[in-house]
Amino acid sequence: MLSLTAAPPATPTPVDEIAAAIVHISALHDLPLEDRLWLASHGQEVVANPGDILFEEGAPADHMVLILKGEIHVRRQHGGPMALFVGRAGQMTGILPFSRMKGYGGQGFAVSPVWALLVHRALFPEMLAAIPSMAQRVVSTLLDRVREVTRIEQQAEKLTALGQLAGNLSHELNNPASAAQRAAASLLTALRTNRSNRMKLILLHLTEDQVRKLEEWEEKMFCRTGGTLGAAEETDALGFISREESVRAWLTAIGCNDAWEVAAQLAEQRVTTADLEELREFLDENAICVSLQYFARFVRSARAAETIVHSTAHIFDLIGAVKDYSNMDRAPILEVDVPAGLDATLQMFRSRMANVEIERDYQPDLPRISAYSGELNQVWTALIENALDALELDAEGNDARVDHGRIRVVCRLEAEMLLVEIWNSGPGIPPELQERIFEPFFTTKAPGKGLGLGLDNAMRIVRKHRGHLSVKSEPGSTCFRVRLPLDQLQAY
Repeated sequence: MLSLTAAPPATPTPVDEIAAAIVHISALHDLPLEDRLWLASHGQEVVANPGDILFEEGAPADHMVLILKGEIHVRRQHGGPMALFVGRAGQMTGILPFSRMKGYGGQGFAVSPVWALLVHRALFPEMLAAIPSMAQRVVSTLLDRVREVTRIEQQAEKLTALGQLAGNLSHELNNPASAAQRAAASLLTALRTNRSNRMKLILLHLTEDQVRKLEEWEEKMFCRTGGTLGAAEETDALGFISREESVRAWLTAIGCNDAWEVAAQLAEQRVTTADLEELREFLDENAICVSLQYFARFVRSARAAETIVHSTAHIFDLIGAVKDYSNMDRAPILEVDVPAGLDATLQMFRSRMANVEIERDYQPDLPRISAYSGELNQVWTALIENALDALELDAEGNDARVDHGRIRVVCRLEAEMLLVEIWNSGPGIPPELQERIFEPFFTTKAPGKGLGLGLDNAMRIVRKHRGHLSVKSEPGSTCFRVRLPLDQLQAY
């Protein structure tokens, strides 16, 4: 029996009415009446209600199904409920003569009242003998089905890759965006605080000589961090803490308000108590406090502004990498800078490379090649993602869930070809699988982790460019090699 819940109708439909309904099967619309009567009399009539499960994923496929009424959806359960196939009234589906189908690729369920006619595979030889035209009709249906399933699987693979890239990109954008947001908030606070401090500076009535000496002192403090307004990298944590405590004590001793806030900023600027003592030579204690408050908040504002500049520059770099990766604003056939494409792809996976050593070995002054840049980037994506996946496996090939190891990307000339090599230090590919990894739908990943189309797609793109893709692997060292012709006439 085909289904778990479908069953013959309470009152069987007359054979001539079933034969009349078979006319609406697109592949059988011109089938003679006597042939349709044969199918109606030899087939098994079943009905199902919406929500009924017709078959489970992996169950043996034993029947050809003529959907006379209703709609059936097939969804893949492993790796998430993904729509794989939609069968509607007028379709011939299930196991067909000449098909190598063994089991159902997903769970089938009725979404509306279903009326179908089943023909068991044991009747196929008799059916082909009784209805000679069925052979051609079945072959045409099989070809259409293969094209449709391949299209759906390829679309799913692309969506999966897009989701991974979107996740990587959002992670990369989140860090500089968060830093810019925090810096902007800090800048706003410092500017608002210094608004009241401005009036205190005016009331000090500093002389021109005092102003000049104060500017000279501030300039000397800026030089402590390489002449920049931002803070220099502090490597001596204990020294920083000691310096901050001594500055805070000095400021408290002269009655300076907000000593804790000012001391932290001055310590980051590497100001010492000896530097502060220099201010006593031309300012009184009140003027020192007001001037240092303004100076500390200015330093804080400057650091926040530099953080915003650096963070937004990083965001623009990421956006540039995405545009280079996708070539969203360029013609499809370009003079392609392959190393730049490799770098843009690596940038897309940066969030997964926290503990991965990346080595780039690019030959200088490599020529550009005429190619479909966006498609080549799909190749680099598939190969780099496979390398990262390999680094998540332990020596037994089990998922270790830890990114570690090393990836080496090589780009150089080899004869009249451009050679790209992507190495990884993962556990390697077993010899018996190395010849199969480029087959469509073949994957060594766990269910839901891949559809087995990444390397197949990469192979097709490389062949489209008249190139060659190969793999060499042993434990601890796997290398995918891509060779692309330099001459445009050779490539197209």
